Amino acid sequence: MRVAKGETGKLAGRYRLLNPLGGGELLLAFDEVEHRDVVVRRLRAPGGEPDAAVREARRVAGFVHPAIVPVLDVPVEDGEPWLVMAFVEGASLEQTVRGRGPLPVRQAARVGVYVLSALTAAHAAGIAHGRVRPGNVLLSPTGRALLTGFGLPSTGMRPGADLWSLAATLHFAVEGRPPGQEPAAATDPLRALIRAMLTPDSPPSEAVAWTLRRLALDRSLERLVATEGPLSPARTAAVGLAVLDRLAAWHDRGRHHGGVHPGSVLIDPEGRASLLPPPVPAPPPAYQPPEGVPGPAGDLWALGATLFLAV
Repeated sequence: MRVAKGETGKLAGRYRLLNPLGGGELLLAFDEVEHRDVVVRRLRAPGGEPDAAVREARRVAGFVHPAIVPVLDVPVEDGEPWLVMAFVEGASLEQTVRGRGPLPVRQAARVGVYVLSALTAAHAAGIAHGRVRPGNVLLSPTGRALLTGFGLPSTGMRPGADLWSLAATLHFAVEGRPPGQEPAAATDPLRALIRAMLTPDSPPSEAVAWTLRRLALDRSLERLVATEGPLSPARTAAVGLAVLDRLAAWHDRGRHHGGVHPGSVLIDPEGRASLLPPPVPAPPPAYQPPEGVPGPAGDLWALGATLFLAV
């Protein structure tokens, strides 16, 4: 089936083609069997191997995840394969940032939570995406982020490349540009995480997921004090005990944290405190021990300075 701009037709006897979306690579269509809007696109097979591309796409069509735009069908019309995907209202991350500017840290972290959960599930099923980028992340009106682009011919990408691409996508979300030769300065925990993810020694995906979830749901002690004023002595003590428990676990393993300051202590909606694991930005001078020597003693000095601010 050849579809020219503005031309309508029917695909596989059920998908009535309506109009181009975006740059025209995608087409809005109506599924006359299920009575729903869908999105279709040609499945261009590299190297002239459409059968292999169709097999891979049909394998992905059986994969379902709440943060993924599902592939519904892979029809072949006149020897040409097509992808049929669910229609999702909303704009891409790329459109949103270019139109409104970079996202706030908490919103960008929420995007990261959704996309990373989608990639983690896909990788566990043996599926690599290979095209994680701002244009393939859709932001729905309800605040969800969904990853699209599954089902296209594999580019030989590995899961680790998907995670690097996620970091580059989050860099675009908070900076309004892709990473260059030198990633953006780590002025907050999310930027520090992104910077670390863009290096060969990227943190494990479990640590990335934990940090993104915390940043998406919680607020820092620094922000809490700035907006609500000093904490009571009892509440400050509870924060100190929670952070001290985290530090003790690090120190018991012969390591130190090196980044304790009010911006790295997060408070959840129930008032519980947690300490972001490294990577975090270097603490401001006021939270660095006078001797300037990193180690467990320096962590405890920084915790004392942090609690001083809190109270």
